[in-house]
Amino acid sequence: MSSQEQALVIPGPDAQDMLGIVSLPAPQTPQQTTGVVIVVGGAQYRVGSHRQFVQLARFLAAAGYPVLRFDFPGMGDSPGDPVPFEDSAPHIAAAIDAMHGQHVKVDKVVLWGLCDGASASLLYMQATRDPRVAGLALLNPWVRSEAGLARARVKHYYGQRFLDPSFWRKLLNGQVGWQALRGLGQNLRAMHRTALVPFGFQDAMAEGWKAFPGPILLMLSERDLGAKEFQALAQSNARWEGSLEQPCLSLQHIQGADHTCSTATASRQMESFVVSWLSRIS
Repeated sequence: MSSQEQALVIPGPDAQDMLGIVSLPAPQTPQQTTGVVIVVGGAQYRVGSHRQFVQLARFLAAAGYPVLRFDFPGMGDSPGDPVPFEDSAPHIAAAIDAMHGQHVKVDKVVLWGLCDGASASLLYMQATRDPRVAGLALLNPWVRSEAGLARARVKHYYGQRFLDPSFWRKLLNGQVGWQALRGLGQNLRAMHRTALVPFGFQDAMAEGWKAFPGPILLMLSERDLGAKEFQALAQSNARWEGSLEQPCLSLQHIQGADHTCSTATASRQMESFVVSWLSRIS
């Protein structure tokens, strides 16, 4: 399997052009009419950590799906000031425009995003209800808050540590200090500082999730605290109620994976989930 690539200049908002790379199926590969737009998350550019976005784009293109990955302003080869993910909707819209403007026949797109790229994809749907978006593929969406991080630490770090008999033996023998117990207390207090929290980006994400009528692929890495934060929020917050039970949702857990699926095994597993899901919705 193979693919071919070409550079693309994307006219962005405020006359700031963005640089993108389109990965296309090889001429002998039947081409799908569903395109994939990779929404880059974090302080990254279109290549991604350990070339994650390059490998994903080429893998999907080899399977017949045109893929666009691009640099937001201020990142990679795109000039301008960096754009917070909460304000990236106009840039995502420009990327979708560019994908449709290619000579390849693309009649709908899927947004694929990691971390706050996944969050930005949901915020985009909340802001635009863009009918051109036929699906959302979300890997470890970012919902970080003080209370959410504290809740995840208590459950997945302190909970496991305090159930380990060796921890208590070390504590009693003076091999570890009381800092761990103080840390638990600090996190328990942070968990309850939610009464006066205003409507935030996490709530807008929930609105985008519930308003989106199409299929959603949610992928959560086993060894990622951010993934655990998202799952805890979706299961406990009233604005997210029922989100993980929607019939259009496909939930996949990536065994042994960290935040960016940095191992070859985790990366292949993630790619397999995506292409299998795409084959069902295309």
